[in-house]
Amino acid sequence: MTAPPHRRIDPLGKNALFTAPVTAAPDQLQAGRGKEGRSALFSIGPKRAGTVVITCDACGVRSRVGLLDLGVRFASMSAWLPGRSHPHWMRCPTCHHHTWCQIGWNE
Repeated sequence: MTAPPHRRIDPLGKNALFTAPVTAAPDQLQAGRGKEGRSALFSIGPKRAGTVVITCDACGVRSRVGLLDLGVRFASMSAWLPGRSHPHWMRCPTCHHHTWCQIGWNE
């Protein structure tokens, strides 16, 4: 049995503006107060288990990656020099260049 023509959802038409449900990525649908202003632009989201934050020295972007992804980055041409502000030579997850990065283990 089909719905009457006036009750159908047309995803490309005017009806879609008023009847389609609002969706967002799962990590954006969280309870609590949202960040505003500058902190909303440069935040990396709340801490999640099994992830670390990589800060690239070249592009300056902070990216949250999983531990498996970090292990792959370590296994494929990386180095570590202690005493630097960004001690890990690895491929940046954002700009995809080999550069010095900092890993935030507790962020």
